[in-house]
Amino acid sequence: MAWAERVAMGVDAAGLAVLADWVTSAQRFVYVFILVYTLIIFAYIITSWIRMPYSPWLNRIQRFLYDVCEPYLRIFRRILPPLGPLDVSPIIAIFFLYLIGYALRALLDQFH
Repeated sequence: MAWAERVAMGVDAAGLAVLADWVTSAQRFVYVFILVYTLIIFAYIITSWIRMPYSPWLNRIQRFLYDVCEPYLRIFRRILPPLGPLDVSPIIAIFFLYLIGYALRALLDQFH
């Protein structure tokens, strides 16, 4: 094998290693994003059930949770019919979030 061919193979192997590293990093990002967003949704649900005493810090935390979760949950509240006092939109939203995460990881696996 000529020197130029070995160098070209080395460059290709290095390029594949960088691509594989990028894919793994993207998969980890998707996994962590879904995990953190799910925890934020759970925190939003719990703070909506419990009446907190007034505190500027608690108010800011609740406002942050509302601002982060409500736009995503509102999508599912528009689609799902109301079931009386039960709000199943967070359950469906988390399920859909994991479904999208699974699809993204499967798509990224094709680049490995």
